[in-house]
Amino acid sequence: MTQLDLAYVRAQFPAFEQASLQGQAFFENAGGSYTCAPVIDRLTRFYRERKVQPYAPYAASRLAGAEMDEARDRLSAMMGIDREELSFGPSTSQNTYVLAQAFRQWLPKGSAIVVTNQDHEANTGVWRRLADDGVEVREWKIDRDTGHLDPADLSRLLGDGKVKLVAFPHCSNVVGEINPVAEICAMARSAGAFTCVDGVSYAPHGFPDIRALGADIYLFSAYKTYGPHQGLMVIRRACGETLPAQGHWFNADTLYKRFTPAGPDHAQIAACAGMADYIDGLFGHHFPGDKADPLGRNNAVHTLMRSHERMLSQPLLDYLSARNDLRLIGPHNAELRAPTVAVALDGPAETVAAMLAPFGIMAGGGNFYAVNPLRAMGVDMDAGVLRLSFVHYTSPDEVERLIEALDEVL
Repeated sequence: MTQLDLAYVRAQFPAFEQASLQGQAFFENAGGSYTCAPVIDRLTRFYRERKVQPYAPYAASRLAGAEMDEARDRLSAMMGIDREELSFGPSTSQNTYVLAQAFRQWLPKGSAIVVTNQDHEANTGVWRRLADDGVEVREWKIDRDTGHLDPADLSRLLGDGKVKLVAFPHCSNVVGEINPVAEICAMARSAGAFTCVDGVSYAPHGFPDIRALGADIYLFSAYKTYGPHQGLMVIRRACGETLPAQGHWFNADTLYKRFTPAGPDHAQIAACAGMADYIDGLFGHHFPGDKADPLGRNNAVHTLMRSHERMLSQPLLDYLSARNDLRLIGPHNAELRAPTVAVALDGPAETVAAMLAPFGIMAGGGNFYAVNPLRAMGVDMDAGVLRLSFVHYTSPDEVERLIEALDEVL
């Protein structure tokens, strides 16, 4: 089995070359990843050479529009969807808010929706507020001890046929367990409900194969997947053409404009093509001569990333599980989770994060907008959790340094 070439990977990220970051191990990637060089290069070029209104007939404008189109074309192909099914917006929180307004208008009288208490606030708060308009909001609850979402509990919530939407995370930004998205989407579909999957905490560990997952809506953030500060929103055509448009009325015939009422950030959309450059570069380096299509290339890189991350995660999970002075949130088995590891401590987690900083460990403490799952699991909200999150560019040496620093601090 091909293994990830970590030296090649880290060479694609200028952050690792910066003098100010030498000796620093980044363990708050769930809040935003380092940006890969192709994205930085494309963003810089756009601002220097293409910063004009796109899609006009003059050369700079044509090139600007072509680069924006390239981002949509290549990223949609990587995820196995039509190009018009991919929208860009200012953030995932904003994209979800716009979607909620569309569902507010569309939901038939007497409808119900399902939300979870495992979610980040962005994929639960806006949906819960639909109750103000008479929509029944049903909560799919996590297990208090483990944070696990049981699909059997969802089945009971779907039983009467009233549910028209199920909103849930691919994985939680504090629990970390990878939910069986394809299974959940199939359950919802058979009950006549759309699905909205928050992929923000999963996509950094491998861009999704939307066709395999079966989600009607899938959301994630480019700034957490090595790109600029944009929210990426996949809306499959059947869902997007059912919901009322939220953009300018004269753009309603274009699917990717139906749910983006704000003017697009031209430069950042163009720079998103750099994420596709990065994935293709990883594939070409690890599988020379292979002629896979974009989705095949993406899936192969996804497997490389996850394999490396699991190898890194298990020693940390084992170390934390063996301690009796903290509570490890979520699965103890790296096969079952993303490498977003939260621990509850006896005191304020932010204090511990600050104590780790002199050891060159960049981590965070708090609630991370995951108030609902932390409360549901009985975590002291004044203390919060210490979150140690990493991605495929993290090294075994950095994980060892983290464990050594935790030993000193705890």
